[in-house]
Amino acid sequence: MDAMPTAELIRDALATVIDPEIRRPITEIGMVRSVEVADGGLAVIGIDLTTQGCPMRERITSDVESAARAVAGVSDVRIELGVMSEEQRLDLRSQLRGGKPEPVIPFTQPGNLTRVYAVASGKGGVGKSTVTANLAAAMAADGLKVGVLDADIFGFSIPGMLGVEGQPTRIDDMLLPPIAHEVKAVSIGMFVPEGQPVVWRGPMLHRAIEQFLADVFWGDLDVLLLDLPPGTGDIAISVAQLLPHAELVVVTTPQAAAAGVAERAGAIATQTSQSVVGVIENMAWLEQADGSRLHLFGEGGGATVARRLSRTLGTEVPVLGQIPLDIATREAGDAGTPVVISDPDSPAATALRAIARTLTARQRGLAGRSLGVTPVKR
Repeated sequence: MDAMPTAELIRDALATVIDPEIRRPITEIGMVRSVEVADGGLAVIGIDLTTQGCPMRERITSDVESAARAVAGVSDVRIELGVMSEEQRLDLRSQLRGGKPEPVIPFTQPGNLTRVYAVASGKGGVGKSTVTANLAAAMAADGLKVGVLDADIFGFSIPGMLGVEGQPTRIDDMLLPPIAHEVKAVSIGMFVPEGQPVVWRGPMLHRAIEQFLADVFWGDLDVLLLDLPPGTGDIAISVAQLLPHAELVVVTTPQAAAAGVAERAGAIATQTSQSVVGVIENMAWLEQADGSRLHLFGEGGGATVARRLSRTLGTEVPVLGQIPLDIATREAGDAGTPVVISDPDSPAATALRAIARTLTARQRGLAGRSLGVTPVKR
């Protein structure tokens, strides 16, 4: 006859259950209210959800039951769901913010090692959002912890391209970002009714970006990507103020007109003291059935932008890669599954994955970061 399980053994098993939104063990974030073992090996487990309408209720319940049943001697499991009290939620928010009760932008805190890339373009229609969504998905597929902030308030498209549905879960004034393809994403498009425009001016735009950075629980990210709106307007300036260590990635097409305005998008770094990581040339060519390349939008736009920015900024700005036109890329974006996931061997996916790995393999700069040393006086 199997020995009776203990509450301690069941708690140890529950430590393997990870909250799908917070991505931490439920035992660590105070969700396990109680564990009791009744006659016959019945495990009675009290779980406090973060909110009454927790969208992950069924998944958490299923994972808890599976973990408990795996303990030797457990004959059955009864889960009693509840909701965290205001005090519990306050403690959780403080814990997730690293002990700070008030919102802060984690990416500007001393010791934070998240790479922050702001993906910019001079004009719309060059595929900037498609590039951002695919870079994020490619990095996540390589095992990195990745977030995307859709900073294109007026022309948001990241939710559709990543297949994100619904709003972030709220824990009072904290937002838990939805996760799709292992990418955490936040966009104003998650809060606006379909078809309704966003009509905001400068101060409201700044506040929206600030809230998305501070009020969202991003967790310990390896990379944060920001999908900037086209041009050099209010949001580009706000991002430079709120994330002074963010680095720019400029997206252009080969067309001369697009290259000219893309140069201006990158040259804003001279006024914001940011660095430009490099240039991505999208829609570089259309591959024909016979293997030849049809340059629909001309040639050399990416190289031209990189060369001019290198001269303007006084530092080398490389071409990070060229992405060919590919019907599969458009179809994947419309379906909410980036092409690097849906068709990983396609020419565009291969180019995007190579660019993503180039960005994540870069040496991290030390400018503005704490080195963890203290000067000694002699």
